[in-house]
Amino acid sequence: MGDITLSAAVRQNLLSLQGTADLLSKTQNRLSTGNKVNSALDNPNSFFTASGLNSRAGDLSNLLDDIGQGIETVKAADQGITSITKLVQSAKAKATQAASTSSQYERKQYAEQYNELLNQISDLAKDAGYKGKNLLAGDGNDLKVSFNEDNTSNLTISAVDYTDVEGTLGLTALATGASGTTSFTLQGASATITAELAGLVASDLLTSSTAFAAGDVLSFTDGAATPAFSTTLTITSTTTVQDLVNFVDGLDGVNATFNEDSDSLSIVSNDTFNLVNDGAGGGATGTLATATVATFAATSATLVGAGGFQAGDTLSFTDGNGYELGSIEIDSDTTVKELVSKLNDLDGVSAQFSTTTGKITITSAVDLNITSDNDDFNVSGFASGQAGDGVALNADDSGFAQDTDIDSVLTKLNSALATLRSQASSFGTNLSTVQIRQDFTKNLINTLQEGAGLLTLADTNEEGANILALQTRQQLGTTSLSFASQADQAVLRLF
Repeated sequence: MGDITLSAAVRQNLLSLQGTADLLSKTQNRLSTGNKVNSALDNPNSFFTASGLNSRAGDLSNLLDDIGQGIETVKAADQGITSITKLVQSAKAKATQAASTSSQYERKQYAEQYNELLNQISDLAKDAGYKGKNLLAGDGNDLKVSFNEDNTSNLTISAVDYTDVEGTLGLTALATGASGTTSFTLQGASATITAELAGLVASDLLTSSTAFAAGDVLSFTDGAATPAFSTTLTITSTTTVQDLVNFVDGLDGVNATFNEDSDSLSIVSNDTFNLVNDGAGGGATGTLATATVATFAATSATLVGAGGFQAGDTLSFTDGNGYELGSIEIDSDTTVKELVSKLNDLDGVSAQFSTTTGKITITSAVDLNITSDNDDFNVSGFASGQAGDGVALNADDSGFAQDTDIDSVLTKLNSALATLRSQASSFGTNLSTVQIRQDFTKNLINTLQEGAGLLTLADTNEEGANILALQTRQQLGTTSLSFASQADQAVLRLF
């Protein structure tokens, strides 16, 4: 078949329609993709420039995720320091409470609570990690946050080790002390002189009795065949009954009282004794009073059965700081059971009485001193020099036992708080820096994407107007082609 020949007018209109269809297709593609540059063929310079901008924005978006995780790691550490600071403040409150009391027992309790708080500080520091990174756990936990693609811009946040409370904060666990044990024996020996003093009162002369004469020598001994202790009173013409009472009562561990109603001298001693008159001045020769000591064998025994107790005495219980734990008033009916019960009522003290040995055994969490206003309490040996010493129990002190100990701990706590505040400030600065860089990176990503969009994005309003114009042009071209074809068909009228 031969070539089809088109007239110049038809060909021109056909070419115009093809160009219009081409433009319409491109415009429709821009509207459907939203881009005016969809490939390097559209605009190589804009396409590759926009690709570079989008690539960098993508790299920064990946870094932004890492920056966000870095922020959370710093936040975890900052929250950890805030909580540790509260624990240290609680520890300081315990030290302050200890300073407000002189009771060693209460201070011991505060020392134990203080140590528990230090343990919690260490445990809390171990729990302050985020995704395996813990800025409060020391070596190996430094955090490096990168801010650009080639890692030339970064921030390294150094970790601190608060799991080691002593090494980093200078806070050491306190001694909580250990209990001590002591004992003292309840025993007594008693005798009464009656016949020799019949009809006398305290102020009467001893020589008023036929049993005594001036020049007699009264010997008070420990009752042994060969006495280890012996003391004498030589009777003169002026020696009274009260002088005799004072002589005996003045010995350590001996209580002597004269009862004018019964004309009797009662002697109660902590040890075996013997009082003898040698009759050298003409008085009656012989033993005036003798008694063998015996330990208490029942909790119902009354305390005044020992030479160290008298009705009206007050036993005081104090700790090593002189803090009074309690006291008990002794009367003629006060029993061993009541004394033991009182001891057991004291904080941190337990006491037991042995009916076999007559001992009260005491265990105390803190130092314990038992003293009496009666110097004969817990004294033996008649001239031992123990008068007024009482009973002393020494326990191992807690770290809060003395005021100087508390002052030292408070100094360390204040230093630790200063260290924590400084570190919190450092983490706060680092957190602020990373957050600023995060905001900057977000804005930079937006800027890069905007820049890429300016190079490649289509103006939908313009492209919409172009479609309308091209559609109108297409319709007009079609009409023009129709007119050109009609001119070519005019030859048919000749047939």
